[in-house]
Amino acid sequence: MDVKLLAIVAALTVLTYAPTTEAKPISLVERCYCRSTVNSLPRGYIRELRFIHTPNCPFQVIARLKTNKEVCVNPEIRWLQQYLKNAIHKMKKSKKGN
Repeated sequence: MDVKLLAIVAALTVLTYAPTTEAKPISLVERCYCRSTVNSLPRGYIRELRFIHTPNCPFQVIARLKTNKEVCVNPEIRWLQQYLKNAIHKMKKSKKGN
């Protein structure tokens, strides 16, 4: 048997039985969920807030509106900053009480 043919068959055998990985490509892992943010969004439109912090992305705030649409909110909005301060204060207060 020809050496080149044997090498090709061996390479194909290894590729066929090599375990596949479920990991996402780096380009997909490093993408941030929020690429653009909304700067003015009344609190009355929001049903739920989610906060995402990933190593390669800035702090991200996702708001689910009453229409079930999701938008990224600028975390620098004044009412959101106050909301976060109040939430942190409430958490600290509850820890002291325990």
